[in-house]
Amino acid sequence: MTIEIELKFIVKPEAAAKLTAQLAVWPHQHTPAVVLTNIYFETPDNQLRRWDMGLRIRGFGEHYEMTLKTAGQTVGGLHQRPEYNVDLTKPELDIQLLPAEIWPAECDVAALQQQLRPLFSTHFQREKWLVSYQNSEIEVAFDQGEVSAVELSEPLHEIELELKIGDRDDLLAFAAELAHNGGLRLGSLSKAARGYALAQGKPQQALRPLPVMRLKAKATVEEGMRAALLLALNQWQYHEELWLRGDAAAQGGVQEALDTVREAFSLFGALVPRKANSELRQHLTALEETLAEAETDAQQLCYSPVSLTTQLALTHWLVTEHWRQFIDAKADARLQGSFKRFADIMLGRIGADLRETFSRIHQNNEYQDKATRLSRQLIAVRLLSGSYDVQAVDAWLENWQQLQQAIRDQQQSWLDTWCRKSLKQPAFWLNSGSKTRAESE
Repeated sequence: MTIEIELKFIVKPEAAAKLTAQLAVWPHQHTPAVVLTNIYFETPDNQLRRWDMGLRIRGFGEHYEMTLKTAGQTVGGLHQRPEYNVDLTKPELDIQLLPAEIWPAECDVAALQQQLRPLFSTHFQREKWLVSYQNSEIEVAFDQGEVSAVELSEPLHEIELELKIGDRDDLLAFAAELAHNGGLRLGSLSKAARGYALAQGKPQQALRPLPVMRLKAKATVEEGMRAALLLALNQWQYHEELWLRGDAAAQGGVQEALDTVREAFSLFGALVPRKANSELRQHLTALEETLAEAETDAQQLCYSPVSLTTQLALTHWLVTEHWRQFIDAKADARLQGSFKRFADIMLGRIGADLRETFSRIHQNNEYQDKATRLSRQLIAVRLLSGSYDVQAVDAWLENWQQLQQAIRDQQQSWLDTWCRKSLKQPAFWLNSGSKTRAESE
């Protein structure tokens, strides 16, 4: 078994044409393009997908290799997954050659073998460079070809950076170097994920509202912070993909994801000092200014250096736990405390803030002035409410969301009605009294 650590980029052809010149800056070994064919296998009921596994046979020349990738972690476009490789003498699937311990305990390997069928394939040319960068060796692979399933196909233009020897920080720093020229964006979807979508007929994806964030029982505050930023990053990349496919409304989903990053930093600001994320917030500001321009174009923004460097900066911040350089023992102890208790305290403060903000409105035009504050607080509630009954949370949010929508649509006759309903509803969270509040200080 090996742990594959790689970054995937979707690249525009004009940017790919400049890749050779870009890489010439560093010592490297070049491998000319070779043709690769990959056939991915699955059962009729998508059993491998449910186990978060991917199984393929790759052919290049007269050489064949079977690869199984198991559950791993993807942050932004950084993929870290265990993989198992077996050389084959011919392109015939035989999963009994893989280590027996990788399968779930209930798996009948022989029966699974009988169910597996080709699902989709990728055909592409791969050109490679092995680059020496700082203290690491990084393989740069440029793939161009197509992914196909049944009668559907889509073009494939990707750059993959794989850490061969060295440090993950060097991989991320090298990626930031390549980002400056534009024409790249992080690829959160693997070739396999794109193939599965094609095999299902590439259904139109719907806009995805920011969900209430769920965490494991007894999660720490630090785990909650990391999960909130991961949720924001996933929402960002999901809506970026929809926007690029022509769904103009998805631009709002991108903006909401950026607002969620901001709100996460605000929520945990008492524990993680601003200097820990100051550079990242500067990237966010530059991106938000570009996004706010009236004639923002999806292709131009999503493939821009400012977008890619911001996603890379957030990815780097998360995977390296950058905040740890800026906290002392007291702050660390609080980060290791109960997220549930932290959430209750913060929800209490948000509830009090909303009551104070909206109980003093005397004229309808005051609602518009408070719209941004309301939006931020509702994002915060979604990040904090995962321990509570879903229906109770949704019911509480619904009234405030109706008020939010009435403000956006300038429904003057409904503003006071929804405001009163929102203010009257009881809290769904535990009441954080003076003792609990004092314990958190």
